[in-house]
Amino acid sequence: MEIISNSTAPFIEKAARALICGGLVAFPTETVYGLGADATNKDAVSRIYAVKGRPTSHPLIVHISSINHLHNWVRDVPTYAIKLAKVFWPGPMTLILPRSEVAQDFITGGQDNVGIRVPSHTVALALLKEFEAQGGLGVVAPSANRFGKVSPTTSRSVRSEIGKNLTVNDLILEGGLSSIGLESTIIDCTQASPTILRPGAITSAMVRRSLKSESELKEIKIFNSAVRAPGMLKSHYSPNGKVFLSGDPMPGDGLIALSTVVTPLGVERLASPKNNNEYAQLLYEALRLADEKHIKNIFIVPPVGFGIVEAINDRLKKCSYKISKLDLST
Repeated sequence: MEIISNSTAPFIEKAARALICGGLVAFPTETVYGLGADATNKDAVSRIYAVKGRPTSHPLIVHISSINHLHNWVRDVPTYAIKLAKVFWPGPMTLILPRSEVAQDFITGGQDNVGIRVPSHTVALALLKEFEAQGGLGVVAPSANRFGKVSPTTSRSVRSEIGKNLTVNDLILEGGLSSIGLESTIIDCTQASPTILRPGAITSAMVRRSLKSESELKEIKIFNSAVRAPGMLKSHYSPNGKVFLSGDPMPGDGLIALSTVVTPLGVERLASPKNNNEYAQLLYEALRLADEKHIKNIFIVPPVGFGIVEAINDRLKKCSYKISKLDLST
């Protein structure tokens, strides 16, 4: 396993060749770092599930370089989905669409649909374009972490999380800190109108504006959805310590909050973002820092407002779910 810090054309070509040959490549996106494999290679995809410890019933998202390659993977695309793709791709949005014959059960979890995304990170796009130039059709790339744990937003976190499970034929591409820091918005486009399954940087308000009155946007409780998609478990994105979204931290506890919140004496400050966008970008690295410092109790002051706040609070609820359920039962 090698980390490539200089993602120039020769190294991108090397990474694409590794994917073509059945290797795994962890690479940066604007959301989080993904662990990539050739989406048509069953053995390579099986290794992703093994490295992550991910149940094979959980579907994967296929990454392509352009909307022009969408036809390889899907069929019966509704007009509103094309409009969304034209507005928000490349970008942090995944569309769930009826799958073509190319999308096999081993990436869809046996469902008759598939998730597709075109990331906007320059390294990710360069890798996908080179992979396609070498004959590839798409790259599945779930977050490069152990299943249910905190997604990585730096190459260092990838190496710390799954490095020991990679081989000498696998690569980790360096791309700096992910600019958004939270996973993509997932939109179910298999029905007459779109449904947001997982909130992200592409908000419901943005989707409504892009579609205008052409289509009604529904937001359902994701646990009642018939469609399975990444990040839909009630408990997810969890550090080793217990996460509390209320209460007062004691000396030795950790704290994540906007910079306007004062740190109590003896409390370990894990992140002090200046605004909500920075909050999203720094959240996962702060949770990882808590693990590195072996902090048992992490207190988080959730942000307020609109936009990315919806996605932040979705992740906070999921990473605190277990302890919240415990609190309710005592």
